Amino acid sequence: MEMCPWCEKGKLASVKGTVYWELPDGTRAVEITETPSSHCESCDAFFQSDEIVKEIEDQLFLIDSKKLEKQTKYSELMKMKRLLKRNYFDF
Repeated sequence: MEMCPWCEKGKLASVKGTVYWELPDGTRAVEITETPSSHCESCDAFFQSDEIVKEIEDQLFLIDSKKLEKQTKYSELMKMKRLLKRNYFDF
């Protein structure tokens, strides 16, 4: 089991949680449920890996965010049709 990067004491558990994300255009935020996350049993930190953060940010950048409801499941967000194949602004 991986150790917590925040407290460096607790062990991390894989959980699904709710996160709130601002859309790239800054017009609003959305609630994303059932997001793959980590939870520390010691300090109670709840966070997402760098890979999950990048996946969410890329997907929100690449979809038509006007079609996105105020709340969506992570799996449904990742299934949404992209307007571009990839984020060409990410170097």
